Amino acid sequence: MRLHQLKMNRFVLSALGVFAMAAIMTVRAMSAAAAGSAFAELRVYFIDVEGGQSTLFITPSGESLLIDSGWPGNNYRDANRIASVAKQAGVRRIDYVLITHYHDDHVGGVPQLVDRIAVGTFIDHGPNRELDHGKTEGGYAAYQAVLASGKAKRILAHAGEVLPVQGIEATVVSADGNLIGKALPDAGQPNPYCQASETRPADHTENARSLGIEIAFGKLRILDLGDLTWDKEMQLMCPVNRIGLIDVYVVSHHGWYQSSSSVLVDAIQPRVAIMDNGANKGGSIQTFETLAKVPRLETLWQLHFSNEGGMKHNTAVQYIANPEGPDAGHYLELIGHRDGSFDIFNSRTGASTHYSALH
Repeated sequence: MRLHQLKMNRFVLSALGVFAMAAIMTVRAMSAAAAGSAFAELRVYFIDVEGGQSTLFITPSGESLLIDSGWPGNNYRDANRIASVAKQAGVRRIDYVLITHYHDDHVGGVPQLVDRIAVGTFIDHGPNRELDHGKTEGGYAAYQAVLASGKAKRILAHAGEVLPVQGIEATVVSADGNLIGKALPDAGQPNPYCQASETRPADHTENARSLGIEIAFGKLRILDLGDLTWDKEMQLMCPVNRIGLIDVYVVSHHGWYQSSSSVLVDAIQPRVAIMDNGANKGGSIQTFETLAKVPRLETLWQLHFSNEGGMKHNTAVQYIANPEGPDAGHYLELIGHRDGSFDIFNSRTGASTHYSALH
């Protein structure tokens, strides 16, 4: 009898666990309905598009902003992953899609994306400047065809502008090779890392024209510069730090060595860095070493284990969405609060890490 009762108790607890998880997912899916509350959260999904970029922001006002669309081809792999995360989050239409630049891993997925989910407005930096008669021109042409369909509006962004996304303050800090002329609030201090930084030649690809933004949500600050290159980082950060301190740094250029100079990373002093790398794209050893020296950095999160980084340089496995082995498309989710605190959830492990507000 006691054995039977024990089994019944275990069954009940298991059932309660299932119902509890279902309730959590329902709350997340319905949280957009709670838009407008002063206590509502900012949700950010870092979607696995295999070394490209696709980051979905959902503001407390219920508006959505997607930064980049991943790769073309692959039987709709990236568009399906984006649409799946959007659906889980309760988003039926993406209000804004920001294209950082016109390389395949950022703009290439646009035609498939609009087949899977409606888009209200595209935001970009203007014409493609990388005329190499290659993939960049092809990706740009495909994007222009989507714009020409008239199904979505378009905003041409300029450095210094604030994007019309309700619920956050998204300031353009770089666009089409141009940078903000004055420092953001609470920034503008001399940057002591300028003199010691390596100087590199000017980059003439679309990377240097990346549309980069700083997002402020209450006291929480997030920086995403797309693939902005080393030379542009120096112009942005020297002789004064025009960005200031950042809580969450979306590691530029997927963690490749062409970006994330110490003059940027050491000056912005992120608490958390999130690298949208692939197994064999991004995650350079030099970038790992730069991030490891940032005194304020509490955690490096990665979408993938980096084969180049190896066991010596990759972050701890609990902070990797997709470790070594077959890829399963796991994502990372950031839940931000106005007081500057935030949590990061790993969809592979089901575990979250909390970062308290700094006072």
